[in-house]
Amino acid sequence: MASFEVKGGNKLNGEITPQGAKNEALQIICATLLTDQPMVIHNIPYIRDVNQLIELVQDMGVEVTKLKEGTYRFHAINVNLDYLASAQYQQKAASLRGSVMLLGPLLARFGRSRIPKPGGDKIGRRRLDTHFLGFQQLGAKFNYDIKTNIYDVDATQLQGTYMHLDEASVTGTANIIMTAVRAKGTTTLYHAACEPYIQQLCQMLVRMGAKIEGIGSNLLKIEGVDTLGGTEHTLLPDMIEIGSFIGLAAITGSELTIKNCRIDQLGLIPHMFQRLGIQMEFKKDDIYIPAQDHYEIDTFMDGSILTVADAPWPGFTPDLMSIVLVTATQAKGTVLVHQKMFESRLFFVDKLIDMGAQIILCDPHRATVNGLNKQIMLRGIRMTSPDIRAGVALLIAALSAEGTSIIDNIEQIDRGYQYIDQRLNALGAEIKRL
Repeated sequence: MASFEVKGGNKLNGEITPQGAKNEALQIICATLLTDQPMVIHNIPYIRDVNQLIELVQDMGVEVTKLKEGTYRFHAINVNLDYLASAQYQQKAASLRGSVMLLGPLLARFGRSRIPKPGGDKIGRRRLDTHFLGFQQLGAKFNYDIKTNIYDVDATQLQGTYMHLDEASVTGTANIIMTAVRAKGTTTLYHAACEPYIQQLCQMLVRMGAKIEGIGSNLLKIEGVDTLGGTEHTLLPDMIEIGSFIGLAAITGSELTIKNCRIDQLGLIPHMFQRLGIQMEFKKDDIYIPAQDHYEIDTFMDGSILTVADAPWPGFTPDLMSIVLVTATQAKGTVLVHQKMFESRLFFVDKLIDMGAQIILCDPHRATVNGLNKQIMLRGIRMTSPDIRAGVALLIAALSAEGTSIIDNIEQIDRGYQYIDQRLNALGAEIKRL
């Protein structure tokens, strides 16, 4: 288990470019299995989850060629379905939650697949019902072995249909879209997720020859086609990294420019951080954060305490709730953070309380933060990263704190953030990988 040793209290300065979007990368890499033609994907982040998925599709027989840093060619011309029965596949797929999105493309192209129950973050229940119910409505048949935790799926007779998803699951929507594009007939998908990553996936599939109407809405109409061709695709910058850097700049009083943000795809993210009192300027496609000694949390129009809550897109993304909470610890004012989607995601606040933050954990979903207004700084402690987003939130807290912090289990951070220690050290941070 690796650790970060973080010397806090430094003000950062300079420019930083966000990595390619992790969540989009996982969908797009899986989608390369839909065709026997070459696919070239740009801006792929070098992070553990993505690297593991690339390794997994390679093991399945996909020819993967690194053309340059961040750019890969995928050619799924000889996919070995027998590999899905191997112990190696079961072990690798079970350790990576994104592996569930291999199901849709494999079912669409080959009519069968199998997958172990995927792993991932320990942030609460993350059920797969939306994926599996969607597959079943398209005609797939499931067989689950409770002893081995293996799902065997037969989808030799996929047929388009109308379906109303039980929740606007991003990965569930992506999986169903990738299955429906090669099913017979028309699929109407209502209550679909419409995040920018889903829009990107749909636009890429259309360039490959898919027929999809309603992109960007929660109502999609998909006309199945027999084959799909190859294309090139560039991933969006990671909106979670962008939000993390905004929070980092504010809590450390740093002057940062975040480059190439695709501001048009960020939704409420800049606005929500502005409501925490953080100043920012939009310079073409860059976000400039000036150094601020203080920032004050807004209130609602009637003067009541601001509530920041997550919601399906175009609401505020749940992956930035941890960053909002940490950033608020040094603001002036009070905010209620309401994490609706995952009941364990706020359980890292005990570490922040040990660092001196004033936080009341109301229940598994809600925490009230009384900002310290930088009158009392957080103090360095030893702590453990429980998941990707909480891990980066703790790293941001450590960079703002007085003294030295040790963050254990940083493999969780490496799952979602590319060379984060090196990139922040280039701005003036002092992070040592142990």
